[in-house]
Amino acid sequence: MFNNRTPLGWLQLKHDKFRLLTALSGIAFADILIFMQLGFMNALYTTNTQYPRKVKGDIVLTSTQATNFNRPYTFPRRRLYQAMDIPGVESAEPIYIGSIGWRNPQNKAKTSMTIIGFNPDKPVFDLPEVNRQLDKVKIPYTVLFDQASRGEYDQLIPQIQQGKTITTEIERNTVTIGGLFSVGASFADDGALITSDQNFMRLFPKKQPGMVSLGVIELKEGTDAEQVRSYLNAYLADDVKAYTYEEYVDGEVKYIQKSTAIGFVFSLGTMMGFIVGIVIVYQVLSTDVNDHMAEYATFKAMGYKNSYLLGVVFEEAIILSIIGFIPSIAIAIGLYRLTAMATALPIFLPVSRAIIVFILTVIMCSISGAIATRKLQSADPADIF
Repeated sequence: MFNNRTPLGWLQLKHDKFRLLTALSGIAFADILIFMQLGFMNALYTTNTQYPRKVKGDIVLTSTQATNFNRPYTFPRRRLYQAMDIPGVESAEPIYIGSIGWRNPQNKAKTSMTIIGFNPDKPVFDLPEVNRQLDKVKIPYTVLFDQASRGEYDQLIPQIQQGKTITTEIERNTVTIGGLFSVGASFADDGALITSDQNFMRLFPKKQPGMVSLGVIELKEGTDAEQVRSYLNAYLADDVKAYTYEEYVDGEVKYIQKSTAIGFVFSLGTMMGFIVGIVIVYQVLSTDVNDHMAEYATFKAMGYKNSYLLGVVFEEAIILSIIGFIPSIAIAIGLYRLTAMATALPIFLPVSRAIIVFILTVIMCSISGAIATRKLQSADPADIF
């Protein structure tokens, strides 16, 4: 069918090079907007769940008033002792979480950091880089510093790696940076510090050691996590709730998706980029149809069916979607790299996202083509001539 078909769509597009360039620029702009919104949205989900995903346990215990990891609500530590009564529970360890003012040792700028404390003899995170250095945080006022934190640390990090003693201030306390690890900044804080539960209490003297932020429960081998979770929720007081590891991580993601304005803003931005692309391509195709209405009428008079003429317009739409997508992906990769360097957020371009945006581009241009062909379908050769 298409072996000897004249590529009318392509010939019409390249006939007016300015119009073609305008269309491609519009599609590329729409695609870049979609790429950036999806990139930021993915970074939001990733950064706000990076520590929950690293929890080293089968069940997580939280306060019923807690919203997410960055906004925990404390509950009595005795709930963890009570959890040990449930058959199949191997251990139940507390995590203390807070946000604290930190002075950058390099430029003395003050910023907000997430600080996490736990018993260094019983690691609660699957972070080998941290777990190898937990003996250091047993020293009073010593912390591990996330070298992927947002800010100027290019001179500081090599000094720490060389073993130099670096100190700074946290809430009028002098602390020593005992080592480095790498996780990354988030939308909530510029980075993170990890220390022992004892040091956490030294830095937060008003907090009560008997009130914890999270409980990490490990089960004996072969124990059914779902069954133990049900037992815990039935046995413990209603000020706490138990989740399996998978439920806990899923809950963190759902909270961001449904309960924060940021997730909605990025979703709206993606939709706006899609709509902008539809409008731009429609304007180009509609103008092209109007400019060539006489030629289309001639084809009709010669016996060509509407399906053939519609195919020409859709051919233009598909060509625009493919050619317009190519520069957008190249520009998006560059913008991702610049943004990652400027914000310390994990913004990158996976193949799956490129495929999704390409499919959206094809759909976007196809919708525009479908709208632009309405006038063409109703055109009568007798009316035009």
